[in-house]
Amino acid sequence: MATKAKTKATETVDPKEMSKKELDLKRQEISQYYESNIPHLKIQLEYEELLRDIEKTRAERLQAQMFVAQTMAGPPENEEEAPSSPADTQTIDPAKMSGERAAEEIKRQLKRTS
Repeated sequence: MATKAKTKATETVDPKEMSKKELDLKRQEISQYYESNIPHLKIQLEYEELLRDIEKTRAERLQAQMFVAQTMAGPPENEEEAPSSPADTQTIDPAKMSGERAAEEIKRQLKRTS
């Protein structure tokens, strides 16, 4: 099936039926259309890049604020108390285990102290 091109009169014409001059004119119209939109697209790109940079900066600021808050908070009070049984002497490092496993260990410790 042949591709059809639309002319200004909105009639469909087979590109094989168009003359070389008509094809060149159509290509020129398309090129002008794209060239006229390039400045708008460049502005949109700059806008999107600025939004991305703003979001990245906000995330970095939030991360820094959380770090400062955690640093200022100091160690939890529960660590200062002496363990009540030998099982409590083992240390749990949640960073070395999966999130699910760490949650189970924390829950288990909370049940023992209650």
